[in-house]
Amino acid sequence: MIKALSLDEFKAHLSIPDTVVLDIRHQVEVVKGYISDAIFIGIDGLFEPWAALFIEKQIKILLISPKDREEEAFEKLSVVGFENIVGYLEGGFATWEKANLAIETITSITATELASLKGKSPISIFDIRKQNEYDAGHLPRVYFKPLAELQSTIQDFNLKGETAYIHCGGGYRSVIACSILKRNNIHNVVDIAGGFGAIKKTDLKIE
Repeated sequence: MIKALSLDEFKAHLSIPDTVVLDIRHQVEVVKGYISDAIFIGIDGLFEPWAALFIEKQIKILLISPKDREEEAFEKLSVVGFENIVGYLEGGFATWEKANLAIETITSITATELASLKGKSPISIFDIRKQNEYDAGHLPRVYFKPLAELQSTIQDFNLKGETAYIHCGGGYRSVIACSILKRNNIHNVVDIAGGFGAIKKTDLKIE
């Protein structure tokens, strides 16, 4: 059973070293606002594998969850070996917002906006899908950096003064990547909503 935490309890645990906030809401909600330094891994995607890859087992986890999904998340995380799940913020992200506490956002643009930008000047686009997805079709001259390899390629996204435009297949993995990059002080990142599925519906060339 997972414990519901008041805002004060949640904040107290947040100040303890080796603690991370794991936000498991839908990516559309997360880009609009989340707790700074949180990692987004939505419960409705490949939740357990990505959590196991990006969060060390000894790390203490504080959850931001959709309503009534807390126990489900607890069970899924427990199955893949997480034993330090401290609890979840009662009332979810809305509780944090209502207290007027600091939040982070992720800039997200549509595929149509991407096509418009790309038509005006060269931009740096990162394709973070799997190899077989990339081989089946991709934008020309993109940086191919699969999400599964992010821990070893993370500095490749650090373009200093330039922006890294990031897409996956449908918009889930790109928000995971953006949250992890921003947690690692790489802030010049933009999510492409809808991913490659949306890109294919534009007039952008596909190879």
